[in-house]
Amino acid sequence: MENFTPVKPKLSRRLFGFFLQGLLFVAPISITLYVIYSVFVFFDKLIPIKIFGLGFLIVVAFITLVGSLSSLFIRTRWSKILNHWLDRVPLIRILYSSLKDLMSAFVGNKKKFTQPVMVILSKESNVRKLGFLTEHNVSGLGLGADMVAVYLPHSYNFSGNLFVVPAENVVPINAPAAEVMKFIVSGGVTRF
Repeated sequence: MENFTPVKPKLSRRLFGFFLQGLLFVAPISITLYVIYSVFVFFDKLIPIKIFGLGFLIVVAFITLVGSLSSLFIRTRWSKILNHWLDRVPLIRILYSSLKDLMSAFVGNKKKFTQPVMVILSKESNVRKLGFLTEHNVSGLGLGADMVAVYLPHSYNFSGNLFVVPAENVVPINAPAAEVMKFIVSGGVTRF
């Protein structure tokens, strides 16, 4: 048998540690750049002209133009007629109103994710979850006046659940809503 000198465990452990450290540095940057690139490619496919980024710019310009025009005509009869029509068609009504409410909760005048709270899920085990108070009064659903609606986002995902809980189980958090959302979505690893 030849003289074989095995790699020392300390060296291999250190190399593996360096690999993990590099992965922690490279992965978030690479994934972010890939998502941005994918968005540009998606929008570029909508426009037949082959100039990278042109599709994205045209879509952004179009959305901005529609936004400026809609702000001018938001209270006109035509917009009321369109909204009335979309609210009357059975399947379209559900989709349209849900999407309109969701979009306005993030970027509209009626933002809903502005009040971060901590919900006490169980007083016996002292389990708590972070979320956002979205409605102070849910009595229209036939629930008690002491109940509130709280949206609890999922970690590492852009989804969540809506819980109706007693108001006494909700504790306001004195922190910026965007930071709390980042903290929740990151699974609690992002720091304030």
